[in-house]
Amino acid sequence: MRLYICIFIISLLTWGSAFSQELESEQSITLQASDSLISDMEPPVDATQLTAYGLRIGGDLSKLARTAFDSNYFGFELVGDLRFSKRFYAALELGYEERFWSEQNLEAQINGSYIKVGADFNAYRNWTGMNNGITTGLRYGLSNFSNTLLRYPIYTTNPTFPSSIREDNVEYSGLTAGWIEFILAIKTELWSNLYLSMNLQLKHLIHEEEPANFANLVIPGFNKTNDFSAFGVGYGYTLTYFIPILKR
Repeated sequence: MRLYICIFIISLLTWGSAFSQELESEQSITLQASDSLISDMEPPVDATQLTAYGLRIGGDLSKLARTAFDSNYFGFELVGDLRFSKRFYAALELGYEERFWSEQNLEAQINGSYIKVGADFNAYRNWTGMNNGITTGLRYGLSNFSNTLLRYPIYTTNPTFPSSIREDNVEYSGLTAGWIEFILAIKTELWSNLYLSMNLQLKHLIHEEEPANFANLVIPGFNKTNDFSAFGVGYGYTLTYFIPILKR
């Protein structure tokens, strides 16, 4: 930010100096000098060479498709990015997920919301008129969720009698988890300002709040957890629309 402020101030000083010199020259120069100034003028800037800056917003199609075809899942995610330099974008994702988990002797309902904040870097150098991207990015994700045990076994150390199964609902609410996420994405402009993107996500769990005597099976936004690793994976297909704000 300081760099942009310095550049802006220097630009103002440069433009002011050039303007004052031009006024002085207009009062004293001859017709020949005027012709020389005209010949030295730069050609007008081609608008097609300017870079568009603005906001891109949309949603994750993969979560909508899964909601439609998987009866044990409901979820959606809103995505957005803001271009603040030629190759860097600020990024934000907001989402909500509900999962029904079922396995032998264990059933649970998990639901919660999440937010992911970070930035993307476009490593693809477009040709003139193209706006595609191959981006890498980092996110910090934070989830707030609840776990409800619907059916679970009661542990026993006596081998003579098998574990009993409880079917009463036990809810653990107000749980939180945080993670770091690396993203690799390919963005393609389908039509003017309309983009389709595919991304892969590698996540590393930093912290999680677990219920008493029960491990988190799924964390909304992070996906499945496991006992032997803090890493997780994910993917997404997004459709976004770019709203131009300025060109420079």
